[in-house]
Amino acid sequence: MRPTLSLKPRTSWTDAWRRCLAVAPEAFREDRVLNLWGATWRADGRAPDAASPVDQSPIAGPPRLDAGTARQAVRAALDQHRAWRHIPVAERRARVAATLDALTQHRDLFALLLVWEIGKPWRLAQSDVDRAIDGVRWYVDTIEPMLDGRAPLDGPVSNIASWSYPMSVLVHAMLVQALAGNAVIAKTPVDGGVSCLTLACALAAREGVPVTLVSGSGGQLSEALVRAPEIGCVSFMGGPDAGAAVATAVADLGKRHILEQEGLNTWGIWNFSDWDRLSATVPKLFGYGKQRCTAYPRFVVQRCLFNDFLDAYLPAVRTVRIGHPLAVETRDDPYPDLDYGPLISAAKAKELTDQVEEAIDHGAVPLHRGTLADGSFLPGQDTSAYVAPVTLLGPPPSSPLHHAEPFGPVDTIVLVDTEAELLAAMNASNGALVATLATDDRSLYRRLAPKVRAFKVGHGSARSRGDRSELFGGFGASWRGAFVGGELLVRAVTQGSVEERLPGNFPEYQLTP
Repeated sequence: MRPTLSLKPRTSWTDAWRRCLAVAPEAFREDRVLNLWGATWRADGRAPDAASPVDQSPIAGPPRLDAGTARQAVRAALDQHRAWRHIPVAERRARVAATLDALTQHRDLFALLLVWEIGKPWRLAQSDVDRAIDGVRWYVDTIEPMLDGRAPLDGPVSNIASWSYPMSVLVHAMLVQALAGNAVIAKTPVDGGVSCLTLACALAAREGVPVTLVSGSGGQLSEALVRAPEIGCVSFMGGPDAGAAVATAVADLGKRHILEQEGLNTWGIWNFSDWDRLSATVPKLFGYGKQRCTAYPRFVVQRCLFNDFLDAYLPAVRTVRIGHPLAVETRDDPYPDLDYGPLISAAKAKELTDQVEEAIDHGAVPLHRGTLADGSFLPGQDTSAYVAPVTLLGPPPSSPLHHAEPFGPVDTIVLVDTEAELLAAMNASNGALVATLATDDRSLYRRLAPKVRAFKVGHGSARSRGDRSELFGGFGASWRGAFVGGELLVRAVTQGSVEERLPGNFPEYQLTP
């Protein structure tokens, strides 16, 4: 008989909210968060009901502004930008460093907010916070040479990002953009993370960093946050549909941009024998339920190796751990060590489950279908946002799972017989962020890796967006605009010579560093 689990003490949403009220009373009210613009926290916008993906219990929602208020916020950010761009870099470094110290002081509160708002297991939530802090601190220590001969943009940077990495992607980018001399604007993701971002911006604003944080639908805010003449650069991370609209807007306006979109990241296997290594890797690839832009949802396997692949893969996928991120057996137990918790919403879980069923109906073969009965949950808990791991062989071309990233715990497998088929299957989408080719033949890797249309191609190991000096971008439709990471992130949000061509993927050219 399995033990009955309970919520770890002092980790409820109410506990987290009370701590937010105590740490940043200027940004939180008893019943809502505030928007920040014009250096003032404001109780404007309508805050809709919101539910935690963890158990569907109520949490704070993003207070949505209308288009007119968003335009006012952008104009106020331009005023901040014109003052901040003249602040000496030494003072900017000091203010950002002080912000990092404050973020560090409240590390566990940020992690708890990430658990409740976007369902991250505790270990991954802490990692998201730590990567933000450590990454920006590297820039604080190294940015001065990167700014030689460069100037801030003519207007603030507008950030529109998905919900999956509020700290290590969005807050990290905002603080580096400010460090480079720009005022920054961020739109809170509609699906989750508003309280985490509100707390981070409150701590930054206290140190005099010019941040603006607003909420609202893309339809209401895009005119101000993307097309407004005051905006100096648009930084976007999200899905292909919204990304295409942003790409069209910035191209029409000739505006500086960084657009990270989705691609189907693939893991190719050819002339390979290190199956123990693959077995150890498979559970790690399910981290955060594959809800990240660098997840690997597709295996492309040499047909003659398929039996060996299954012998390594199936026992490994059965060890993936899923459950409530805060459910423990006794009050003094450590946080559960899970691979993932819920998906971002019950609606997303249903959509993905429906896609799986449709793919099977049209010919995909289910090789593995996990069950929530093996998960760790509280008694009577709502589990509508949870999806157990699924593995499908041969997703039909009519299925979204064939050509698009599922953003959930679903692996698909395609079998190939020739190197040409291998490359075609690894390039199933129009470009990707990362890929891996697992082969014992080093010469084959060196020959085929450049033909895989991904920004980073690993040799038998997973690639990621990276930290600090590591560069990041994408090919094809997975990325538009300037590449980032290391010095390139600073170059992307500053101005150099008139003749400068930024490394990136642009309509008129592609330049790889």
